[in-house]
Amino acid sequence: MSTARERILEATAELLATKAAPAISTRAICDRAGVGMPEIYRQFGDKQGLLTAVADVGFERFLANKRRNPLTDDPVADLRAAWDSHVAFALRNPHLYRLMFTPAAEPGPRAIEDAQALLLAAVERCRDAGRLRTTPELAGRSILSANVGVCLMALSFPGAFGGLDISRSVRDAVIGKVTGDEREDARVGTATVLAQALVGTLTGAAPVDPAAVDDLARALRPPTPEA
Repeated sequence: MSTARERILEATAELLATKAAPAISTRAICDRAGVGMPEIYRQFGDKQGLLTAVADVGFERFLANKRRNPLTDDPVADLRAAWDSHVAFALRNPHLYRLMFTPAAEPGPRAIEDAQALLLAAVERCRDAGRLRTTPELAGRSILSANVGVCLMALSFPGAFGGLDISRSVRDAVIGKVTGDEREDARVGTATVLAQALVGTLTGAAPVDPAAVDDLARALRPPTPEA
């Protein structure tokens, strides 16, 4: 048989499926859990203590879901898959996700440290494979910050930021930056060099070898299809 604490946590989580945390009253929680009002204060101190406990339960679900992600021989691809599963969780559980990642009081959910540790382990796999440009700690924090930011923007402004194409764009930019796995057209870099060379010529800041400019221009041309 479940305890009063378990029933209160479950009732709050069920109400969060359809309502944001500020809109849920302690009376509604108690009625759903079948307990008296004093029980919330006895178990959690106050409503905020209850919401923090629910956020920790949410993190347990979130991390269990992340641990089910299969690992492959490509740790960078696994990072991208982990990003996508994070976004999917947020979209399935919008009110719970906000509670987890936008705590209203200190201390926040303790399980955020477990989420960081899980991501750090994933980033360390990239380092061990020789595919990391920065420290694992900085890479992990950068990825998590961007991932959470994308999710919160998608939940707050779904019309403008809810498209998965935005998530994929930010994902590839951030993960590509920390792993050196950017997906760029090589001609873009050549175009930048050419533009800098031409500016130098026009301003007199730096003379340019005409042969070098010809080489750069040829590199920008799309390849000629074979007959």
